[in-house]
Amino acid sequence: MMACMLEVHALAKSYGDVPVFQRVSLRMAPGEFVVLIGESGVGKSTLLNCIAGLEDVDAGEVTFRGHSLSALDADARARWRREHLGFVFQAFHVLPHLSVADNVALPLLLLDRPDPSRVQQMLERVGLPALADRWPAQLSGGQLQRVALARALVHKPALVLADEPTGNLDPVQAARTLELLASSVREEGTACLLVTHAPAAARLADRVLRLQPDGLVDAAGD
Repeated sequence: MMACMLEVHALAKSYGDVPVFQRVSLRMAPGEFVVLIGESGVGKSTLLNCIAGLEDVDAGEVTFRGHSLSALDADARARWRREHLGFVFQAFHVLPHLSVADNVALPLLLLDRPDPSRVQQMLERVGLPALADRWPAQLSGGQLQRVALARALVHKPALVLADEPTGNLDPVQAARTLELLASSVREEGTACLLVTHAPAAARLADRVLRLQPDGLVDAAGD
């Protein structure tokens, strides 16, 4: 049996009297690439936020390497995210006032672990070493997403959460980005939970799960 790095147990979330999901349980091992699909509005992004500790849950627990994240206060959760989590967003969230290299370096600087060689390594991995000194405004959408991916992985997080990272890309760029994400997390031994509608994601995944209001189900045959 693979070692469990992340465990989500019986999570439930609602907004006021409106339930979003309940009985969501998941176990992930290091290096595992899991794709999460589901209908619009079922709470996929909310689930990622709950796992990351960005939103509180109504019931259930998230544990990381055997330690409960649900029991941490807001400051402790922020420290955990900074050290152990990489988040890739659909909207890139690349900082416009920083160069490409400085955007990628940011997680290391926040951890007081500057490492220019690691930044260069990540830029090479995503195919952007020649653009290190460019500004985000000079990049295409596909290039911006690769910067965001390099930034999410530069500090060697144990867990990457990716929320529709190819939603703003054309099909060719989307497929390349997914292949890059899958190969990168496996090389780093990083667990990745990817929310996507991209058909190419399923063939790259170790597992494909569907989020429904009453939990997660295996969607490999969808």
